[in-house]
Amino acid sequence: MKSFKYTINGSVYKVIINSIEGTMAEVEVNGTPYKVEMNKPAQKQVVTIKRPAQTMTPPVARPQTSTGSGALKSPLPGVILDIVCKQGDAVKKGQKVMVLEAMKMENAINADRDGVIKEVKVNKGDSVLEGADLIIIE
Repeated sequence: MKSFKYTINGSVYKVIINSIEGTMAEVEVNGTPYKVEMNKPAQKQVVTIKRPAQTMTPPVARPQTSTGSGALKSPLPGVILDIVCKQGDAVKKGQKVMVLEAMKMENAINADRDGVIKEVKVNKGDSVLEGADLIIIE
């Protein structure tokens, strides 16, 4: 199974290829399944995995440190109805920064930390997928 993200005319599409047999592929586009017929059979890809030597030490897990900045992500797929902040605005944790319509319901998207809006990554009317970056807060 392979997953891809495509942007076509400003709309983002998540495409998952579930299986390919000959010229027929079973895919999902934003969660909707499709059967697709291709002009040519897909080429098989051979991948070689190199195993580490036994003498190597295992990697050490290091705790991740928060820099206090990052992307506020969409909690679910939907359409941006309103953006109530702009680049340079100071925001507090829990403050509403935009409204997302999903499944015919309006959802307030709130800042997840105190900070300053570095960048607004979406526009009013944009369709977004779950996990898409909406706003960068630093």
